Amino acid sequence: MFPYPEQYRIALPPLTTGFMVIWAILSHTIFADASPFALYPLFLLFIVVVGAHFYLIVMSKGMQRLDQCFYALVHIPLAFVVWTFTIMHVNGHAFS
Repeated sequence: MFPYPEQYRIALPPLTTGFMVIWAILSHTIFADASPFALYPLFLLFIVVVGAHFYLIVMSKGMQRLDQCFYALVHIPLAFVVWTFTIMHVNGHAFS
């Protein structure tokens, strides 16, 4: 069905991070500040990013496993920063 299934699996964590940003922007315009409907998917999406990296590490063979570990080592901290700012964006002025 898909011509390159490995590339789709490798692209899953950055696409999830991008979806985090899109969700934060759209949900902040639709819902009130600190809406649980806007916040809870963000909490889940970071877990999905970490889980996708874990899946990529487990499913790799040989030296590709080390490549996937470095990929996770670089992407997870960056995704954490993006995740933190999306939570701050969705909260708006709720903490002040």
